[in-house]
Amino acid sequence: MKVESIESTYLQNISIDLILALQHLRVSRLLLFTGKNLFNHLSSLNIAINSEAFDYERVKPLLRAVIAKKPDEEIWAQVYYALTESTPPPRPIASHFKQTPLSRNMGSLVSSSERRIDTDDVLKEDLGPMYVDIPGFYDAFFGRIPDLEMASKAIFKMCCDESGSDPLFREGWTEWPGDANEASVLNWLKKIITQIAQWAQNYRQTPARGLWIESNKSLDGSTAQRKLDFAILSHPEAEAHWSQVLIPGELKSNPKEDRHTSAWFEIGKYAREVFFSQDTRRFVLAFTLCGSLIRLWEFDRLGGIASTQFDINKDGFQFVSTILGFLWMDEKDLGFDSTFTSFNDARCIKIVRNGTPERIVIDKLIGRVGCIVGRATTCWKAHPERDPSTILVIKDSWQYPERDVEGELLREVTEKGVCNVARYYYHETVRVDDSVDDSVDDIQHGIRKGLDITKASNYKTQGLHTPRNSQVSQGSTAGQKRSSSQTGARLPSSKRPRSESPIKVDLVHPSPPQNRIHRRVIVRDYYGKPIYKAGSRVVLLAALEDCIRGHESLLRKTGILHRDISINNLMLMINEDGSNPSQLGFLIDLDLAIKVQREGASGAKGKTGTRAFMAIGVLRGYQHSFEHDLESFFWVLFWICIHYNGPDEERSVPEFNKWNIVSISELAKLKIGTISDEEFFIEILTQNFTPYYKPLIPWVNRLRRVVFDRNGREDKALYSRMREVLCEAQKDPDIMHA
Repeated sequence: MKVESIESTYLQNISIDLILALQHLRVSRLLLFTGKNLFNHLSSLNIAINSEAFDYERVKPLLRAVIAKKPDEEIWAQVYYALTESTPPPRPIASHFKQTPLSRNMGSLVSSSERRIDTDDVLKEDLGPMYVDIPGFYDAFFGRIPDLEMASKAIFKMCCDESGSDPLFREGWTEWPGDANEASVLNWLKKIITQIAQWAQNYRQTPARGLWIESNKSLDGSTAQRKLDFAILSHPEAEAHWSQVLIPGELKSNPKEDRHTSAWFEIGKYAREVFFSQDTRRFVLAFTLCGSLIRLWEFDRLGGIASTQFDINKDGFQFVSTILGFLWMDEKDLGFDSTFTSFNDARCIKIVRNGTPERIVIDKLIGRVGCIVGRATTCWKAHPERDPSTILVIKDSWQYPERDVEGELLREVTEKGVCNVARYYYHETVRVDDSVDDSVDDIQHGIRKGLDITKASNYKTQGLHTPRNSQVSQGSTAGQKRSSSQTGARLPSSKRPRSESPIKVDLVHPSPPQNRIHRRVIVRDYYGKPIYKAGSRVVLLAALEDCIRGHESLLRKTGILHRDISINNLMLMINEDGSNPSQLGFLIDLDLAIKVQREGASGAKGKTGTRAFMAIGVLRGYQHSFEHDLESFFWVLFWICIHYNGPDEERSVPEFNKWNIVSISELAKLKIGTISDEEFFIEILTQNFTPYYKPLIPWVNRLRRVVFDRNGREDKALYSRMREVLCEAQKDPDIMHA
């Protein structure tokens, strides 16, 4: 039986019966979608099916999967697809895939600084799972601070001292504002923390910290100009900048604001700003204070976890111990990467390469992805201490343990002489305790100290990735303006939010929570800037041609398929001496790359890439092939011509900004509508290309014909045909001259 042969009346009845049958399965109450279990959403779907206006194209893929007796995971994926068609994409759920799920997150937005409303919506997803009431939270993060319990007891005793006329604590904090209004609480916090810090000096040397209580002022260092209620700063004279925030705090006068949509969301926004402004921050500790109820938080690349809340007026000792712990924590306890050390007024890391110790000196930050959950890639320009002329780029990221090690792929790339791809120098899994065997820097053990999130009061078993779980790259945003020193790592559409084939899910014996490990890769000789910074149209086209040549070399010589072609993974070579390089463009970032057996389909199910540049076929769920990557090159050029009026002028285009927030299926439809009709396509280019790039209109259209007018057949000559168009375009007088 084929779905197409079913009459509409029967189609409605069959669809309703199928949804009801799915609801009877226990798994529908275990799997989540947009914060609720599938059972609730299936009820809403059945109501929609029972209406006259329902579009049955939403459920036909599900019906086909059931009729064909497809595996369970594929059937449930089609359930998610049916729900996603009319519902915003769900939050990320625990992954058994080797890649990061495709999602909307802060690393996936284009021009996010100009989309404040949408950005906050996406940030709610970027925060990832937020689990509260984790048993053992305090001991995990405060338990190893020397003398903390002894000093806290002594200081709390002084707070309760009745010998004075006005003890600080007597059945509650005596000066605590009864209405818990923000201004009064801030002043109270300043006074009590200052007093605790003063008394603490009697027990051990206490670092001098600053306090931020200017809740009506914005801190520098954020494009969104976010205001912060309270923070412990790095030192008393610290400037009002997110780079100086050690412990952020969120205050609410109403205890009922201790929930996901209020205080939790706000403290998550603060944690994101701290992550972005502090390039070696591994995790961020924070707190929310709702009325007199305080909750302690820890944010890392898996999301946020929190302690059980307690009333500071009922447990004054615990409050004193918490504040003193925050004041006494060293940089490692606060979440900074201890492998970075000071060296001659600079920073450095130490490595052992080919059996020989080396010191690598950091020259500057290139870029850091503005996100919380995900790989959170950070790059620095550096050089070996003994060879300042050798240019290195250090790349740190937080990877799923199951993923291929990028360093091993790069080593093979270099050994086999692949052209126009960054060259290998060194890689490692970062260790934070002098390379002890069990000190691998991961989240579940190295950061969270083995805390069991399944014991959280709001934990629910999550077993399957949803259709949204396409691996989208978690880079920075294309168009998210930061300082010039950071532009090298900005990435448009979601690099953060990418996926591979699922495995069977055992709902009776669920797998342990996901983990991420801290990996470091160092490449040499290839140092540059993103391709959209090209100084001329000819240079842009020549660099794009080089990158396509590099992609072909990568696939043919090593069998590696890149799968994340985007404007921040296509680079333009920079020679430090100012001379013109012999080669202009090169590829970086093999985070999502895989080994393939042939040049056709990769064999990896799911959607991989950076959202704005993902091929239409990938968006529709086809197996990722080299042709999809080549289509992504087309979308990169298309995007640059719309969003950049030359190398230094970027703009926001609302019509295309929505590519970051619509569903995957809707994005596929938008792209199909863009390229299907030549006359309409040229009209789009004419209306949207910047004046600087309008001379490229006929050439981009020719590239469209090459990429899309192939009748669906595999085209191994596509590499050369695309390069031919780009090469001819470079000779066009209108492109060569301003």
